[in-house]
Amino acid sequence: MAKEMLLKYGCNPNQKPSRVFMENGAELPIEVLNGKPGYINLLDAFNGWQLVRELKKATGLPAATSFKHVSPAGAAVGRPLSDTLKKIYWVDDLGELSPLACAYARARGADRMSSYGDFIALSDVCDVCTAKMIQREVSDGIIAPGYSDEALEILKSKRKGTYNIIKIDESYVPDPVERKQVFGVTFEQGRNELDINNALLENIVTDNKAIPEDKKRDLLISLITLKYTQSNSVCYVKDGQAIGIGAGQQSRIHCTRLAGQKADNWWLRQSPKVLGLEFIDSIKRADRDNAIDVYISDEYMDVLAEGEWQKIFKVKPEVFTTEEKKTWIAQNTDVSLGSDAFFPFGDNIERAHKSGVEYIAQPGGSIRDDNVIETCNKYGIAMAFTGIRLFHH
Repeated sequence: MAKEMLLKYGCNPNQKPSRVFMENGAELPIEVLNGKPGYINLLDAFNGWQLVRELKKATGLPAATSFKHVSPAGAAVGRPLSDTLKKIYWVDDLGELSPLACAYARARGADRMSSYGDFIALSDVCDVCTAKMIQREVSDGIIAPGYSDEALEILKSKRKGTYNIIKIDESYVPDPVERKQVFGVTFEQGRNELDINNALLENIVTDNKAIPEDKKRDLLISLITLKYTQSNSVCYVKDGQAIGIGAGQQSRIHCTRLAGQKADNWWLRQSPKVLGLEFIDSIKRADRDNAIDVYISDEYMDVLAEGEWQKIFKVKPEVFTTEEKKTWIAQNTDVSLGSDAFFPFGDNIERAHKSGVEYIAQPGGSIRDDNVIETCNKYGIAMAFTGIRLFHH
């Protein structure tokens, strides 16, 4: 491993020179096995690795995340996939999937529009099954604690041999104090080493006190994901995977709406109308994802107009009406939600309820906590006050 790595440029091409190095003169905790990662690639890699490492520790399951612009587009643990999920994640032709491959299919598939061109982080050694899945996706690179020989060769074939492949030293422990510079001024703080576990979910403040074990797992997934998501952030989780992540919004209700819309889109993609879409054989994966995203939105005529639908579909689809979508979304239940800071008003709960949220973990501490709790009680939602904030910048 090297002590420093020169980069092509910083966040933007005009930001030169650019490098990463260890201030204490030690070797970097990574080894680049292929490609030449850039500045943002490494930001995504290091944040993503921390996220999946903590998910694995908290759940005992292999974990994966799909990062874009220093926030996760998806994060998940290795739960088996239903036939429907295999279909909407475009992995139903890959045969039996390893737990790690299931984790990445979930992380990539939750929000495929946002995951396009992602940087991947895996908690475990990348196996052949996962590598084959990654091989056909548009991705910038991957970080993992290791790669099987065959998996490494598969990944090296991506992007005409330039795909970024990074091996992280699992034993690496960073210094307890971290620093960065902004405008020539050095900022220093203690690392956020908070251990996110079930103890944070014990203070249940609502009338409904019942949070089943699998929902506690989902709440932990939401909180760990938020720990590495640019704030403000809200995360909806179901069955071991994030289904809607809202990042970097100045208003918490806008964050809740954004993440809720992503969760709704994830659910809408499982509806018979979407599953029944007949695409032309020549359509590319990204174009297919974009067409679905437009079809389930209010801009559906962009893909259904005469002269347009023929470029995408073999048969013109029926309009997916607003009422049909509302009816389908109402069938989504058992969703868990985490917030990186307190909900200031009950309107966040009202919006979360529309996307099937039944379990919430948030810090608490608002002067309107009573209104938030009252709104939860109205819908029978169980909510825990964690007492901890998870801002990340």
